[in-house]
Amino acid sequence: MAQIIDGKALSKEIRLELTEEVAQMKEEQGIVPGLAVVLVGEDPASTVYVRNKEKACGEVGMYSEVYRLPKETSEEDVLLLISKLNEDSKIHGILVQLPVPDHIDESKVLNNIDPKKDVDGFHPVNVGKLFSGEDAFVPCTPLGVMEMLHRNNVEIKGKEAVIIGRSNIVGKPMAALLLQEHATVTICHSRTADLKAHAKNADILVVATGRANMVTGDMVKPGATVIDVGINRVDDVLVGDVNFEEAKEVAGLITPVPGGVGPMTITMLLKNTLKAAKIS
Repeated sequence: MAQIIDGKALSKEIRLELTEEVAQMKEEQGIVPGLAVVLVGEDPASTVYVRNKEKACGEVGMYSEVYRLPKETSEEDVLLLISKLNEDSKIHGILVQLPVPDHIDESKVLNNIDPKKDVDGFHPVNVGKLFSGEDAFVPCTPLGVMEMLHRNNVEIKGKEAVIIGRSNIVGKPMAALLLQEHATVTICHSRTADLKAHAKNADILVVATGRANMVTGDMVKPGATVIDVGINRVDDVLVGDVNFEEAKEVAGLITPVPGGVGPMTITMLLKNTLKAAKIS
């Protein structure tokens, strides 16, 4: 029976550390780390995320501004707001909540954020730095996964790590981070032949496909660490991409959904904002 990695408890522990660091920064340098969040439209999930981000900033003593723009807002107006925030010395981190409405070019918006304020780690400069092993802002979800592995003393060096999902937000940066720590990394996706054989080979299995219960117990190597990044609503219940009940019988360590990777993502956003304030 697997040991469960409690993302909520871990997140709480890290937020306490961040609260202390923020207070220290305020006292010694007179700087309060500031985060600006831009939300275009009323996507229900995004609205909830933004509210949680705002609340989290307050909890650790950070300054936050939220810009809630109507769905009709033009791309030009969003870009103007970003350039204003790039210049604002109170703001150390800028986050544009995705997805944006169809008439706005997502990559254009992300590319206009100052890389030094790109706390989501999506700017090509940060992506390039991550892949070339330089210090960079790393996307919050993969960063949270690494934090979970480190704080649970999971051996990474020399281990087989398999990532299912190749998104720019999770899969690819996850691969870069695991490679930096000397894992042997395989990235699988919807076109992978014999996914089960690859998954079963993993000492560390990270699943981020957005398909509910896709990874079953017979795809998990006995004793493996299973990190489930997925969040899916099935019959009004939140479930991951991994069939938790089956996988927990085989794995050594496993994250639940909800309460696993989710809470870590916002905590890493706070960590990145503090880092941005230090850089400034």
